[in-house]
Amino acid sequence: MSAGDRLHDLLHKASGAPKSIGPDELERLLSLERREDLDLLYEAAYAVKLKCCGKGVAVRGLVEAGNLCAKDCLYCGIRKSNSAVERYSLDEDAIAAAAEEAKRLGYASLVIQSGEIESEAHTVFIENVLRRIAPLDLGVTLSLGEQSEEVYARWRAAGAARYLLRIETSNPLLYAAVHPAECSWERRVECLRALRRTGYQVGTGVMCALPGQMARDLARDIVFYGEMDVDMIGMGPYIPHPDTPLAAGAPVMPAESRLELGLKMIAATRLYLHDVNIAAATALQALAHDGRERGVKAGANVLMPNVTETRWRRAYRLYAGKPCLDENASLCRNCLDRRLASIGESLLYGTRGDSRHYAAREARPAADYSSGQVQ
Repeated sequence: MSAGDRLHDLLHKASGAPKSIGPDELERLLSLERREDLDLLYEAAYAVKLKCCGKGVAVRGLVEAGNLCAKDCLYCGIRKSNSAVERYSLDEDAIAAAAEEAKRLGYASLVIQSGEIESEAHTVFIENVLRRIAPLDLGVTLSLGEQSEEVYARWRAAGAARYLLRIETSNPLLYAAVHPAECSWERRVECLRALRRTGYQVGTGVMCALPGQMARDLARDIVFYGEMDVDMIGMGPYIPHPDTPLAAGAPVMPAESRLELGLKMIAATRLYLHDVNIAAATALQALAHDGRERGVKAGANVLMPNVTETRWRRAYRLYAGKPCLDENASLCRNCLDRRLASIGESLLYGTRGDSRHYAAREARPAADYSSGQVQ
């Protein structure tokens, strides 16, 4: 059997059912290099996207609520030790105005993202924001880092439906290499479990092409998503920020190679998990003008256009080359409409785009107490 036939068989197997291939087979997909092989990979993943998530791309308006952060991650542009950053924190009025703009644009979902802060004052502030925007009837995702289970429960009760907490890598040794000693991989995993217990649609993700990262690490990341039974995936290529220790360290892969690896991760994750939500990250567009569209054609089904006021966007740069710094939310939406139309896709206005994986899990009967049988 030729190598091409073996790849066809592998893609057919992966497309047939979730988790039908193993780590070695995922590693093989992530190691593909020939253009014709990559095209086959992306075509197979896009077909699974259409089958499991349907035509169209779910949309979430992104609010970058502030760049104050208590963490000092070695790769992040808003790390607490970066004195070159102009710090800001939006007030309730500004976040509510961004949410109203998202609603006006037809977005039925919102992401509120900021640096990681753990305090009672911050917890209450987010509760107040969630209750204030509740009348807009938006599906709200929070991406606010590690918190206690009690805080997660309070935010859930106040109206948040989803939570994105990227693990960045499922390899504890690699995690330690790109984080300071006070950052705990074990605590981050436990936070994901706490989010599941408190009823969120749970999201996580990793960076691709980190210094020292191997294809087997990324294959293991995809298996980790399955083991944690997550509902949403947000991941993208590593892009160095000049004001960070990691940028001064080991050299990185060329931009096109990092972009291709990000696309391969989207495709392999889609083929492994089938019905989860997968975002085409803005970092893809930072590496190529059509990066997000290529992400959709590789199997992604979520986009997160920025609805933050343009005057704050330069201060929220996690990596270099962040796109769309000067485009207001209306221009961004019109641009996305055109870009998606060019690949035969469109934004799904007026629908929250909740994870089908989450809905399927919630629909499963946990137990039948009336008969005394546990199903």
